[in-house]
Amino acid sequence: MASHGFWSLGGQNAENPGSQSPSTPRAWCQAAAQKFPGGLGSKLCALLNVSENVGENVGEKPVDPETKQEQETPAETCGCNKPCNCSKAATGFSELYSTDLLPALDGDAKTMTFLQEVVDIMLTYIVESFDRSTKVIDFHYPNELVQRHNWELSDEPESLDDILVSCRATLKYAIKTAHPRYFNQLSTGLDMVGLAADWLTSTANTNMFTYEVAPVFVLLEYVTLKKMRDIIGWADCGDGIFSPGGAISNMYAMLLARFKMFPEVKEKGMSSIPKLAAFTSEHSHFSIKKGAAALGIGTESVICIKVDERGKMIPSDLEKKILDAKQKGLVPFFVSATAGTTVYGAFDPLIAISDICKKYDIWMHVDGAWGGSLLMSRKHRWKLNGVERANSMTWNPHKMMAVPLQCSALLVREEGLMQNCNQMHAVYLFQQDKHYDLSYDTGDKALQCGRHVDIFKLWLMWRAKGTIGFEAQIDKCLELSEYLYNKIKDREGYEMVFDGKPQHTNVCFWYLPPGLRYVEDKVEKNKRLHKVAPVIKARMMEYGTTMVSYQPQGNNVNFFRMVISNPAATFEDIDFLIEEIERLGQDL
Repeated sequence: MASHGFWSLGGQNAENPGSQSPSTPRAWCQAAAQKFPGGLGSKLCALLNVSENVGENVGEKPVDPETKQEQETPAETCGCNKPCNCSKAATGFSELYSTDLLPALDGDAKTMTFLQEVVDIMLTYIVESFDRSTKVIDFHYPNELVQRHNWELSDEPESLDDILVSCRATLKYAIKTAHPRYFNQLSTGLDMVGLAADWLTSTANTNMFTYEVAPVFVLLEYVTLKKMRDIIGWADCGDGIFSPGGAISNMYAMLLARFKMFPEVKEKGMSSIPKLAAFTSEHSHFSIKKGAAALGIGTESVICIKVDERGKMIPSDLEKKILDAKQKGLVPFFVSATAGTTVYGAFDPLIAISDICKKYDIWMHVDGAWGGSLLMSRKHRWKLNGVERANSMTWNPHKMMAVPLQCSALLVREEGLMQNCNQMHAVYLFQQDKHYDLSYDTGDKALQCGRHVDIFKLWLMWRAKGTIGFEAQIDKCLELSEYLYNKIKDREGYEMVFDGKPQHTNVCFWYLPPGLRYVEDKVEKNKRLHKVAPVIKARMMEYGTTMVSYQPQGNNVNFFRMVISNPAATFEDIDFLIEEIERLGQDL
């Protein structure tokens, strides 16, 4: 028998002529109530509101959650849709405050009931996020959103009932980034094991600076960073750290490159060293310049290298500009190559770039925040050939690997360099007479003191999927991007920004509405075309049907940049996107 997906649990009743279809929510709940112990099935059905419509249908006027709750559930009941003796029925959250929860005396039962209510809110949101009939976004303009809920902070505490209302409101107006039709950013999707790991991490609520306060997490970071270095090609050597995003990882790399060439800068500052020059492509991430500004090197010292028509750095221009910089008295110290540019998804030619860096003794960094995860794929890792010759690499598992935000790693080929560059020997944290191996006190090599535990969600997902699971997930996203490219490259009304199938999941294109397709004046056509993508994007958000990004690039007017990193996306979702763009833009 073919599976009915989420509702297939009720299939055993299908042989009874009087029973409901096994694919209906009500039949599923009847089976779940019998199958799951402790009333869990009944609670889950109540949570999903199977007797009513789940969520808000796309294109329909939303119902305010507070109004809906008033209509469906009397204030005195627990919301279980039937008489029960559960703890919710005896808990009046309007009379409770945070001070009634743990560590309050006898606060354990109230804490469990309150947290269960919060979990119910989250589970409802999760289920709706994967339901294609619900909106990706319930959009309101800022001035409207300010008025729809009381977001102000007060001197007096609010009741737990008010806190739960705020929880519901926050998720109601949040973007459903797990929705299969959310394509707006490089980080999309929601992995259930990763989510569970994030919950556990927050429960542990510790800091990553020493082994004594985070023993398991420190070990897991060590194991995972070693595995990632092995995949790059740095077996049995190197170092690394998880940082708050790719921009900080890139700045770490620049910091290390400067220290490697001029270690005296750590104590004496920029005045003690020559004027430096860093190099990166015209299409690289803005964080390279931002890092140079933060480190006192200056944005003017970041020299942009020309790219070809596909957005790849041109090595001959890199060498030319290195020589130009040296002639002007600058000291080239850092080259950042990009593996997966933000807009075009281009992969710079790493082997040629590494040859130049070796020739002129320059630190080579690879910003693989977006494309680094392709190393997990045997089919696509060739796009990063030469990465093993780099000195450092940024890799963001919260993008193509769909690890919950945030999860970014800086990997370094030389062991000990991070420690020497950043350590400050704070004796109240890093005592040298501790009773365990001090190499596991990793905090002194970080710029931060307080450092969030980002490792557990990646490690647990890796355990759950295995490397082959990540590989299949990444290959699927690239397959979907090629499917989109093949669907629109010769389709009427579409024009590709550059020729050839995409190297990453970035598909860049213009949509030309019927009224614009035969305009002969190129200046007038571009002027009108520049306005098309913003209008269609605004309509997408107002209807709540899907989200995809747009931007100009160089001399190109606004175009759509479709990226696919959401494991929930399917070929049908790609078809929907094409049809929706045409529906929303046909009158422009």
